[in-house]
Amino acid sequence: MSFGIATAGHHISVMAKEHPHAEATYRIVTQKDLTFGVEVKVPGSFPAMVTSFATEQAAEAWIADYKRRVAENAPYRFMRRKPVKG
Repeated sequence: MSFGIATAGHHISVMAKEHPHAEATYRIVTQKDLTFGVEVKVPGSFPAMVTSFATEQAAEAWIADYKRRVAENAPYRFMRRKPVKG
């Protein structure tokens, strides 16, 4: 019987976890100060807004990079946007 338990434990440890943001949707929103934000909606969570993109293209680039990192299942503490200097 212990064989079945050991096998089940091994099976669970090798299963890949899906990133919590794998099903997120993204929408670019023009802000009042004419910068751009990205609304991120993760199923089961309240929407979040990532702000202060100078251009729509910068927001699109952030979305593409974020989706790539989620697909690679990168830890989320490394997914925050770097602060804009200057």
